[in-house]
Amino acid sequence: MIDFTQYNNRNISDDYFYLEVEDVPQTWQDKFKRVVKRTLSGELFVGLWIVFREMLKFNIHTVQYPLEKLPISPRYRALHQIKRLVESGNQACIGCGLCEKICISNCIQIDTKYGSKGRKVVRGYSINLGRCIYCGYCAEVCPELAITHGQDYEHVSEQRAHFATMAELVTPMDIFKAGKQKPYPGFGSLTPNADNNVKKTPLAY
Repeated sequence: MIDFTQYNNRNISDDYFYLEVEDVPQTWQDKFKRVVKRTLSGELFVGLWIVFREMLKFNIHTVQYPLEKLPISPRYRALHQIKRLVESGNQACIGCGLCEKICISNCIQIDTKYGSKGRKVVRGYSINLGRCIYCGYCAEVCPELAITHGQDYEHVSEQRAHFATMAELVTPMDIFKAGKQKPYPGFGSLTPNADNNVKKTPLAY
């Protein structure tokens, strides 16, 4: 039989400091007395002095947005990006549909077809950013690291239709050719010395 007596005592420490709680005034006379007491005790002037003291320091911490922006964590989940293959420049998405199936807000739609060589080709890819909750499941489940989260969090519009993007997610070709496509630093990405660890595939098995 287990003894739970020791768990019934909620006072786990003897260093409690008990506050003196005043009774709530019921009549208007008692309420008026409480207002006068709090005013003359100097609590209001103490708060005003603290604010005035901070104003005199002139140590302004305001960020002049959008001219100034705070640094964002590399793991911040902002707008999605679809990466391109380094070798060919084609979209890295293979159309497996895992991101569409795991999306809990049902905002991803993929339209695929079979190409001339019998391989699946992604014909359309859209994310309704108005419904997306930016959970990051689509980026975690992607086997090719094709869809990732970028650092662009400035996405506002007055029309709901503007939140469904297609071609805007893919890395622009001019940025890709300039070598400015940043690799994904998250889980499953390539290590810095990945090229040295690659072994040549044998021609015969």
